[in-house]
Amino acid sequence: MSKMEQGQSQQSAGKAGQHPMEQLKERLSLITKSIPRGSEIIYIDYPVHSNGGDILIMKGTEAFFKAYGIRVRARYSVLDFPDGLKVPPGCILVLHGGGNFGDLYAKHQLLRERVVERYPGHRIVMLPQTIFYKSELNFGRTAAILNRHGDVHLYVRDSLSYEMARKKFKNVHVYMSPDMAHQLYPIESPSVAQGDTLFFLRTDIEKTSQQEQLEKQSGARSASLDWTSLYTPMERKALVLLMKLYRLPGARGPLQRIWYGYSQYLVDKAIREFGLYGSIVTSRLHGHILSCLMDKPNVLLDNSYGKNTSYFTAWTSGVPGSELSAGEVAN
Repeated sequence: MSKMEQGQSQQSAGKAGQHPMEQLKERLSLITKSIPRGSEIIYIDYPVHSNGGDILIMKGTEAFFKAYGIRVRARYSVLDFPDGLKVPPGCILVLHGGGNFGDLYAKHQLLRERVVERYPGHRIVMLPQTIFYKSELNFGRTAAILNRHGDVHLYVRDSLSYEMARKKFKNVHVYMSPDMAHQLYPIESPSVAQGDTLFFLRTDIEKTSQQEQLEKQSGARSASLDWTSLYTPMERKALVLLMKLYRLPGARGPLQRIWYGYSQYLVDKAIREFGLYGSIVTSRLHGHILSCLMDKPNVLLDNSYGKNTSYFTAWTSGVPGSELSAGEVAN
């Protein structure tokens, strides 16, 4: 049985008097236990879609690779991962982190499991994830696949995910780690705040009744943004076109360069928007993390399965100006 490794608290990872966000950034260095400095890797399942949180994770991941001298031989998204990929001996397969580990986002989980099954002779590292399964049967299926491999290293972002992984993944190295976006700290606001509060609220399946109550009470429904509504119709059309073109044979190299540039434009737009407000109220985990990266006061609402509360409790409760909403949020 492989050893299970729980992380230290975020406080113990930093130096005395160090800003909590610097501590969290420094804590990411623990990932070099699984991906040593100078390693050669293939980066798999990087996002090509409109979720700005995943894009922030991608930018933080790339910054981490650069900071620790990790050499990326190739990059593949879920749209263009090839069936017969040849992986050189000693090359580590590194899977993108985030919140899609489980059975809510099937195509990403199926890719993750396919990589584990097809490359039994290579180390596989899954960057910080939140785990959520609606079906215990699906969870058991994933566990059977991961446990057969022998050299899978899974990083999780909260204690609940850690306990779930420890229970199911008996032959997997499991670690606690903050989200990869923390590698981007600090992000300076490009503008002086003009408005009071930005409501940055989910519009998808993870929305809660608490958020709906807030929207009714504060009028935030008509004034709020989400990742998709942050972008103009033309920007969304450009993204849809890129996603379609990604599937074309031979298009991966040029389109990857275009996407990495365009995704930075989308991140910069989010930074500009957040910079226009004095504080943020959000049910998006990366609305909260981006606020923390910018040292901006923020209130975090939970999502449908407790991901935000678990993350706040594990990592960001000590960040100055950050609060977790226990109920009603005032405008």
